[in-house]
Amino acid sequence: MITNLLGEKSALRSWQIKIFSATWLAYIGYYFARKAFYVVKSPLADSLGFTTLDLAHLGTAYLVFYMVGQYSSAFFGRKLGPKLLLLIGMGISLACNFAFGISNSFWTIFLFLSINGLAQGTGWPGCIGSLAYWFKRDKRGTILGFWATCYQVGSIVATSFAAYMLGEFGWRWSFFGASIVLLIIWAIVLFLHPNRPEDVGLDPIEDDDDQCESCDPSEDSYQQKDDPEKLGWSKDVWSTVITMGLIYFSIKFLRYALWSWVPFFLNKNFGMEVSNAGYLSTVFDVAGFAGVLFAGYASDRLFKGKRALLSAVMLSLMALAFILMYAKGATDLMFFTISMGLAGFMLYGPDSLISGVGAIDVGSKKGALVAAGIINGTGSIGPIFQEEIIGWLYTKYDQSIVPILILLLSMAIVSAALTFYLYWKSKQGKANL
Repeated sequence: MITNLLGEKSALRSWQIKIFSATWLAYIGYYFARKAFYVVKSPLADSLGFTTLDLAHLGTAYLVFYMVGQYSSAFFGRKLGPKLLLLIGMGISLACNFAFGISNSFWTIFLFLSINGLAQGTGWPGCIGSLAYWFKRDKRGTILGFWATCYQVGSIVATSFAAYMLGEFGWRWSFFGASIVLLIIWAIVLFLHPNRPEDVGLDPIEDDDDQCESCDPSEDSYQQKDDPEKLGWSKDVWSTVITMGLIYFSIKFLRYALWSWVPFFLNKNFGMEVSNAGYLSTVFDVAGFAGVLFAGYASDRLFKGKRALLSAVMLSLMALAFILMYAKGATDLMFFTISMGLAGFMLYGPDSLISGVGAIDVGSKKGALVAAGIINGTGSIGPIFQEEIIGWLYTKYDQSIVPILILLLSMAIVSAALTFYLYWKSKQGKANL
């Protein structure tokens, strides 16, 4: 008996490492097929004669369909399972990036950016839906803190790779290279990713939230658990998920604003060479890497699972970083870089807590993929607005970034206020965060 238990525990640990690795690599792969466009914006515009507003429209097309992809993944992911959802999404995305590399017209790039947005929307719900079945709540903060480094590492490596390919071979090879990398990772996921422990002969991992923390108390909790088509969420759970989506709207507005436009601003406003501008923009993600690790550990060990409180504190400090960026960074490259790094550290921690471990905590293991899809789908509306608004502000105010920095500061304050409201709901017993 003891030997069997030890053997199953060892097998579970082995599969947990494989699932962690496969999903971590998968989301990094998505970034290779996402970030190239942002890095090559300036040379792409120069090569094909696009205006700043043309670039904004292209970015908006991608983000609109990315939002649709997130919401649709919440539905189709429950039908297909996380593994198949990821394989389909990655396959379409790598094909689209190859198409970008041979494109010469606005409308061709517009079409394939839209399709790529749909495909990219499968990534986060698919990964979170996978992880929910393999790790218990009391370890999720720390484990998903390490796991969520995938989108800092992914952003840093993908941005640097695209900048290198741009500098060495031209902007088209930034896209071709992304497709090759994602194809390799697609094969890894194919072989290393079962959906659930039961699929490899292991017992399911039981957790407290498998009972009725997220269930409607008027329903039998065990019936909810056994019915795969029924989430069993109470009104408070639905309200919490929507509130988290609104917070994530603000966070992703800010994150994508910096991702999308910082290399462009560094080139146009600070006079940096395009590949160097791409490299320097990774400061935001490098600092964010540390912020995610800190937030995951602190939410488990220091804040005892009170992820909303930690998120509110960090987002308030992020607002201070944007004040520094506004006050000094508009004309001083050093202060711009420092404040960008501080903003990255303070933004990425709450980003990972709200969209990752928080989606599992609130939605429960069974509803994690749906919660992640709704939270990220709502959050993905934010980047849509930032593309058009920033493109318009930059044109209207004669390429000044000051009005844009005021906008970023305002969004930072909104995100902090909403997160303090979520913490208040948690203290009232109305939110499991």
